[in-house]
Amino acid sequence: MKRHATAIWKGALSDGTGTIDTQSGALKAHGYSFKSRFEDESGKSGTNPEELLAAAHAGCFAMQLSHMLAENGTPADRLEAEAVVTVEPKDGGGFRIVSSALTLVGKVPGAREADFRETATKAKESCPVSVALGAIEIRLEARLEA
Repeated sequence: MKRHATAIWKGALSDGTGTIDTQSGALKAHGYSFKSRFEDESGKSGTNPEELLAAAHAGCFAMQLSHMLAENGTPADRLEAEAVVTVEPKDGGGFRIVSSALTLVGKVPGAREADFRETATKAKESCPVSVALGAIEIRLEARLEA
């Protein structure tokens, strides 16, 4: 299985612009820029690689956990996973991704809180995107919805 995306960048870093296209068409000529990546904390001026990484991490984690919960006999009604990817300046210039913090709220009939957290931790450690992000810190905060 292979998936692909294409990025086109024009101009210098600080004043250039680019577009991203994904295989699925979910993003088609979707804009991104230095501002959307490093200056606009609202996230409204376009996407950026870290936002896309966060989406991939949250999605992968939720799918992995869903599978594991079903295997344990407690399939989820709903899992809401958010990933916050943190980028910081690095010594010598430039930037680096330092962490991805997952926050999870699950509606899982019949699941006990301790079992849910344990399974969520295993899913965090084993989802393919988490494995690929092995060079950064990955945190998890998980709770069951009443």
